Amino acid sequence: MWPCYRTIVAAGETFTYPTDLSEEPGRDWWLLSAPNRTVVAVDEAGRVLGTAKMNTNHMGNGSHIASASYMVDPAHSGRGVGRTLCEYTVEWARAAGFRAMQFNAVVETNTAAVQLYRSLGFDVLGTLPEGFRHPTNGYVGLHIMHRAL
Repeated sequence: MWPCYRTIVAAGETFTYPTDLSEEPGRDWWLLSAPNRTVVAVDEAGRVLGTAKMNTNHMGNGSHIASASYMVDPAHSGRGVGRTLCEYTVEWARAAGFRAMQFNAVVETNTAAVQLYRSLGFDVLGTLPEGFRHPTNGYVGLHIMHRAL
């Protein structure tokens, strides 16, 4: 999973992680322990297609809201991997008893992801103007997206 993860993080286009993130802290941020979950999608040959992590968005009195993050290997984008992972996380959250799912930082220029999330019932609640420094587009907004479960 590390090559896919490293490629996406280093590109600096979709995650608020440091672009020079090394494997150990990257692993700690992505591989979550129960009751949270991390999954990896692989093909028949065992090649990593993508990954998702799903978790409680906040603690305490906000712990009824789930969150999730996704990475799809660029070599496999546009083939339904992201949709499958997102659908899986929504079902996981629903089965775990969460009332809603919230994405805290969807880069507005990540139009494929925004379109996918909208198609699965997520709405943009608001946008933090210039909340993300995109490597080629400059300062762009970060969407907060939500859907009830």
